[in-house]
Formats: sequence, C-alpha cells, structure tokens
Amino acid sequence: MATPVIALQSIEEQSLEAPTKTIGEERVILHNISWETFDRLLEESGNHRNTRFYYLDGTLEIMSPLFVHEGSNRFIERLICAATEVLEMNCRLAGSVTLREKPKKAGAEPDSSFYIQNERLVRHLTELDLSVDPPPDLVVEVDITSSSDWRMPIYARLGIPELWQYDGLTVQYYLLKDDEYEAVQISPTFPILPAPVIDMYLQRRLSIGESQAIREFKDWIANTKQS
Repeated sequence: MATPVIALQSIEEQSLEAPTKTIGEERVILHNISWETFDRLLEESGNHRNTRFYYLDGTLEIMSPLFVHEGSNRFIERLICAATEVLEMNCRLAGSVTLREKPKKAGAEPDSSFYIQNERLVRHLTELDLSVDPPPDLVVEVDITSSSDWRMPIYARLGIPELWQYDGLTVQYYLLKDDEYEAVQISPTFPILPAPVIDMYLQRRLSIGESQAIREFKDWIANTKQS
C-alpha cells in the first residue's frame, strides 16, 4: 500500500512533540595549539578513531560523538542520500573527511559531508587536497550537548557553501554569504525540502524504525516533486 502524503502542517505539529535534548557529545577544548601540533595529532591518531578534530587560529576542539549524536547524524545522511536518489541527483559522500588548509589556519572533520553540485569534479578522486580540489558542497553538524556555532567560521574559511546544523530538536539551514553563514529557510541544494520535514522524520524513525521512515520519506519527496 502506498504511503499517504504527509501534509507540511502535520509535519510542523509533529515536530513540536520532539523530546528534550540529552547528552550527545563529549568535548575537550585546547588553546594555543600550533598548526604543527594539530597536524601531528591528526597523523598519530590515524583514520580509525571515534574522535573528530576542529581547529581555528590555535584553538583545537576534540569531540567524541555518543550514541544519540551518531544515530542522528547517520540518519540525516540517509535522508540526504534518499533525496538525491529520488531527485536523480549525483552525490558523492565524503563522510567525516579531514578538511584543512594551513594558510587559512582552519581544519575540521564534519559529521557528514557531500559533493552534489561539484560531484563530477571529485568522483574520480581517491584523496582530497583542498589546495586544488573544491570543498564539499554541503556539510552536516550535529551538536546536541552544546552549540557548534564556533565551528562556523572554520567552514566559512574552508569555503563550504551550505551547512546544516542539528541541535537534537531541529535542523537549521545556513548559506555562506560574504564569508559568513546566514540562516535561511530554504536549502539551495534541496529547495523542495523544508527543514521541518527532516525534523519530523528524525523523530518518526524512533517509532516506526529507520527503514520504514526512509521509505515514507522517499514517497514524500516523490509526491512533492510531482506536485
């Protein structure tokens, strides 16, 4: 049986029923850290780890995501992949790839990152070098315990055009404009996808399961695309 179209008004009503936030991350913030030390920590930590590093002008944040954080992050990633599939958009997942530029004294490992508009420029790559390659078109930051606003200048310096921030309750879209992020209501990558839709499915998965929520989401996208 086909999944019924869920009205946006219903989505907004359901999003109001979201539970209170819980602890989603553990953080350590260090100051007066040189770029060389940051670079060495990345190298010595390797790729198989559960921590993510963020660096800006000598300040280093080391973040360890907990269960609720990583579950939300991976589900948002699945929603984005589902949307690109239904909308027939090419997408290359870059995950938590290390993004860094020494001249800009900025580095980050986003929760999720995606090449969509520039997918054709990186589809053949096995390594990423931001000195010659474009940065991801979209990054997702999940920050349930505390705000990730201090990271926004990092992504701005790295030239990330679009950022989605999820605080455990709602998703907010940001667009890079004049080297700063501006909150927007419409995602330029997915103009048919209001943020309350994502909020609703993030909650709905907890009651009906993630696979069923993804199936319903795909139906919603398909029906919205046709209307």
